[in-house]
Amino acid sequence: MTARSDRNVETQKKKARRVIPRAKVTRNQGNTAGARKRLKKLAAKAQNARAKAAG
Repeated sequence: MTARSDRNVETQKKKARRVIPRAKVTRNQGNTAGARKRLKKLAAKAQNARAKAAG
């Protein structure tokens, strides 16, 4: 477990203030087996939804 000293807390706050605001990740993209499997499943669900909407 990491120590939460006052100095460490201040450092974390300073770093948080300097962070560039970015949009949150909507899909977990990665090259691990689990991530690839999830992406494949999401892609198939989206494909089925498009097929139902079209026809």
